[in-house]
Amino acid sequence: MPATNAAIWFSSDGYDPKTRGINGRRVAGESFLRGFFAHADVTEFVSLAHAQADHAAFARIAADQGVTRPLRAVRLDAPAALAPVEVVSYPAPIPSVECWRRAPHGAAAWALCGITHTTATRAVMQTVFDLRSAPQMPWDAVICTSRAVQSSVRRLMELAEVHLTQRFPGAPLPARPLLPVIPLGITCADFRPDPALGQGLRDRIGAGPRDVLAVTIARLTPDEKFDPLPLFLALESAAAEIAGQLARVGGGKLHLVLCGQFKEPGWEEIFARAAARLMPSCGYHLLDGGNADDRKATLSGGDIFVFPIDNLQETFGLAPIEAMAAGLPVIVSDWDGMKDTVTPEVGFRIPSELPRPGLSTYISQRHLGGTDSYIQYLSQVSALTSLDLGALTRALVALALDADLRTRMGAAGQARARALYDWSAVIPQMQALWGEQAAMLAHARTRGGPVLAPVPAGLIPVGPAVDEMFAAYPTAFAAQDRRLAATPGPHPTPDEIFALRNYAALRRLIEDPARIQAIRAAYASAGPAGATEADIATATGAAPAVVARASLWLLKYGYLMEAQ
Repeated sequence: MPATNAAIWFSSDGYDPKTRGINGRRVAGESFLRGFFAHADVTEFVSLAHAQADHAAFARIAADQGVTRPLRAVRLDAPAALAPVEVVSYPAPIPSVECWRRAPHGAAAWALCGITHTTATRAVMQTVFDLRSAPQMPWDAVICTSRAVQSSVRRLMELAEVHLTQRFPGAPLPARPLLPVIPLGITCADFRPDPALGQGLRDRIGAGPRDVLAVTIARLTPDEKFDPLPLFLALESAAAEIAGQLARVGGGKLHLVLCGQFKEPGWEEIFARAAARLMPSCGYHLLDGGNADDRKATLSGGDIFVFPIDNLQETFGLAPIEAMAAGLPVIVSDWDGMKDTVTPEVGFRIPSELPRPGLSTYISQRHLGGTDSYIQYLSQVSALTSLDLGALTRALVALALDADLRTRMGAAGQARARALYDWSAVIPQMQALWGEQAAMLAHARTRGGPVLAPVPAGLIPVGPAVDEMFAAYPTAFAAQDRRLAATPGPHPTPDEIFALRNYAALRRLIEDPARIQAIRAAYASAGPAGATEADIATATGAAPAVVARASLWLLKYGYLMEAQ
């Protein structure tokens, strides 16, 4: 079914959290690929990549998932081989280079489909601007994982369009790419609770049967995820409020379990010191987020999942979906994707507040100008972003005191996760989008439309050929019809020159040394009168371009000279 299939633009950096480091983008990419292999209604799986190593990694993941359908590898420098697949799925917002890669083949050669992850970086903001000024077409798409993210991407595009229309008055702007809302997915079965692991966690931290565990799984970095101190304050307030009621039923204590990894070791001590100072009545425990059993134990042994995000880095929130799949009630910020995913039936959304317009503009300007780093930008905005601590305390109290409410919300969360966020529900939405893109392509090809003509490969404005951009540099260009002859005398072999020059260090050879040697021999056979490149191509059967490049290399190192 090529009309609803897409080639996967594959680089291990986007899909391999185990070796490249755990972050939301890679975790989501790996999960998507597993879900795609399991649920896609396609006849083949196509990888599009720079290097054979990436194709091999794609194939390994497919094998690990038990894929038996054919795999097809397409080189990024030969994208015309994509057919009959008509869409390329890119693991981030579409970079303008992908539009330019397509340009020599025609703007209707294939459609591009990206997806949002973090949108707060300067790089992503620049990508969105560049996309609107690149040869992007209306059949391209950027999947927005939530309505909030869709709104922010749309606003970025509006600002780009205001600039472009003012800069180039009267010039028509192309239609925007499609901006559908399709959520990230998970494999719900992966998060089925393990009672033994859950009880093992409770035993490990000394939690009694009436103790209540508030748990989270997240990167433990307040500058990029959430500031834990407000959560500590709310937990202490909740502990004070419920102490008397728990005492009447035989006691019980609130605990906080943080499962994650500290990006910088110093934060571990800071977290511990803050917890001891701000929530002395509550238990405080750390688990290793890089350990699969610890992650499973956290969701299996917890009673409440907390995710009080106050950071622009977050755009969707996979962790609450995973907690819902595990049957936990959730307490989250009323923030970005969680506005869509968490309903009153499955948990609580805590009101959040950004600074009013104008108060944080200087922070954006310092980030844009490079005075402040991305982390400094996030941290400063987080410091001005508040959650309703009263509402957070009330939500903790309500769930801590009412086991039946926890059970009802947990069951509702499981049902919601299975129905809306399992890859079996999400992949068909993505394939429907790809089908829509393919249909738009077909319409443009057969009935006309806003199709840009192919751009000659040497005239792409962001990467023209050397002879176009640097025409004023040399004395002259190499003539095609000149006669070249072999230089008399002994010479080192091309193999020796390749080794001495160490061309292999960059893993890019202008040509195979054996082929260069064959072309050198052909020139020698031509005698002192020499030969043209066309003569050598006929004699060796090599492509004219190969002969031309090899001839230039042989000239560079004195193997050839112009015939007299």
